[in-house]
Amino acid sequence: MSKVTERLILITGGAGFIGYHLARRLSKEQGNKIVLLDNFERGRLDKDLEELLNPKNVRIVSGDIAEEKTYARLDRFYDEIYHLAAVIGVANVMKRPHDVLRTNALGTLLLLDWFTRGGGEKLLFASTSEVYAWTQKFHDLTVPTPEDVPLSLTDPGNPRSAYAGSKIFGELAVHQYCAVSGKRFSIVRYHNVYGPRMGYEHAIPQLYQRALDGQNPLVVYSADHTRAFCYVSDAVEGTVRVMRNDSADNLTINIGNDLEEMTIGELARRLLAAAKIEADIEPEENSNDPIIRRCPDINLARKLINYEPKVPINEGLQLTIDWYSRSLKA
Repeated sequence: MSKVTERLILITGGAGFIGYHLARRLSKEQGNKIVLLDNFERGRLDKDLEELLNPKNVRIVSGDIAEEKTYARLDRFYDEIYHLAAVIGVANVMKRPHDVLRTNALGTLLLLDWFTRGGGEKLLFASTSEVYAWTQKFHDLTVPTPEDVPLSLTDPGNPRSAYAGSKIFGELAVHQYCAVSGKRFSIVRYHNVYGPRMGYEHAIPQLYQRALDGQNPLVVYSADHTRAFCYVSDAVEGTVRVMRNDSADNLTINIGNDLEEMTIGELARRLLAAAKIEADIEPEENSNDPIIRRCPDINLARKLINYEPKVPINEGLQLTIDWYSRSLKA
C-alpha cells in the first residue's frame, strides 16, 4: 500500500476564482490540509465556498496580505504556498490603480518577507499575460508568445499600467528574494482563464448578463481582437504540476490554451449559441484595450510538466453558462 503524502497548503486569494477551483482540486487528495487566506474584497463566502469548507481538511483565514499582522495568523511552515491574491479587473485598475499597487506589490513583499523567514518550502507566484501588454510598443511581440520576451512599461501615468507593473514587480521580487534566501519558487503566467464563479467583471459573464437582459444587438467590445481562452480546470492542473515538478523550479511558465485562439466576436457568437439566445452582434471599440492579439506559447509547459489543455472552448463555455444560469436564478 502506498503511503499517503501529507501536505500543509496555503492559498492566498483562496476565496477567489482560481483560488477556489485550486482548493477544490487539492481538497480531494488524501492527506492535504488546506488554508485559504482572503480578505473577501473580491472573494465570496457563497454556497460553493461553504461546501468546500465542510470537510475538516479545508479552513479559511480572513486577512489582508498587505498588512503585517495577517501573517501572525498563519501556520509556521507550509509545504506548498500558492500566491494568487491580487486586485484584478479592468474596472478596478482604471478606478483605483493605487489599491492595485498596494495589494499586488506591497502584499507580495510582505508575503516574501514571511516566506523567506521560514513560512514554507516552495512558493508559486501567479502572474499574468498582461506583463506582455506593453512589450509591443518597443519590440515585435511574437505571438504565440514565449516566456522569454522582454517585459516593459511605456506610460506609468496610464492606470492600466498599474496592474501590469505590479505583476512585473512581483516577478522581480520573487526572483530576487528567493535567490538570496535559497528558497524554491515557480512563476505561472495565466492567459485568459475563464469558468464558473469568475465574478461579473470579465468579458464572458458580462456578455452573458447583457444577452440575458435582452440587449439586441449585443454590443461586443474589441470584437476583432483575438484571445486564447483557458478553462479553469486546465489552468488549475497546470498550476499543480508546476508546483510539484522540480524541473519547474525557479522558472516562469505560461499556463493557457493555444489550441483555439479566436476573436472576441467569435467568442460572443459561441456564447449566444451555448445560452440558446438569438441576437445580432454589434462591434464597438474599447480604448482601454491596447492588445490586439494574445495567445501563449505553452511548449515549455508541455516539455517540462507534460501539460496539455483538455477542455475545448464550446464545452467550457457551456459549463460556465450553466453555472451562471443557476447562480442568477438562485
